[in-house]
Amino acid sequence: MPRMFVEHGGVLWAAGQTLDLPEGAARHVQVLRLQPGDALTLFDGRGGEWAAEVRHMGRRDVSVCLHEHQPADRELSVPVTLVVGMPANDRMDALVEKATELGAAVVQPLVCQRSVLRLEGDRATKKVAHWQGVAVAASEQCGRTRVPDIRPVLTFRQWMDSSPLPGAQRGVLSFAPQRPVSGWLAALDIQAPGSAGVAFLSGPEGGLHPEEEARAIECGWLPVGLGPRVLRADTAPLMALSLVNGLLG
Repeated sequence: MPRMFVEHGGVLWAAGQTLDLPEGAARHVQVLRLQPGDALTLFDGRGGEWAAEVRHMGRRDVSVCLHEHQPADRELSVPVTLVVGMPANDRMDALVEKATELGAAVVQPLVCQRSVLRLEGDRATKKVAHWQGVAVAASEQCGRTRVPDIRPVLTFRQWMDSSPLPGAQRGVLSFAPQRPVSGWLAALDIQAPGSAGVAFLSGPEGGLHPEEEARAIECGWLPVGLGPRVLRADTAPLMALSLVNGLLG
């Protein structure tokens, strides 16, 4: 059944309500050649999803009628934040897509000392909007009811100066770790009441500069490792996220 994300715009949805779909979702319905009476599923990012049916099909506009709300929950039980030195080319697209499928709550893109991809201004804004769209599409495909938040691009210094994620369990993926990620996670009580979740910091191609890693450690991030092999910049954070999935079952 077609499944689509529609932003709620601050309006509470209710059974029997008719919605005019935004341009992107309406175009999706038209491409699928749905007709009045056809069923689809909508979700607005606030949890759960709605059974709906197409009510009206126009050349440019599509309206749907909401039926019942279904309390589906397919999220990780703790929020996971990935702070990543952006890999170049299309690898960031793939990272966002797979991080969404694996349940990440937040992706924070960084420009680091060794970054090949360097974004700022309008170009950075457009890229973040594109990655947010990638996250929406991946959420629609994998059944998530919440869409990850793709944060604005920051430099490593800007991000670190903001004193980020003070309540989370924070690990920096390191070439000289104090312990493996799996052992570190197993020793944590990440599902304790009031837990702020888990965060991973990883570098771009070539890894974090030693000065950056040292700054993170000074600020309370623990260096953790992913084994003897050198992983690509888009693989390492996804492996760490996969280990969280395994721990949480």
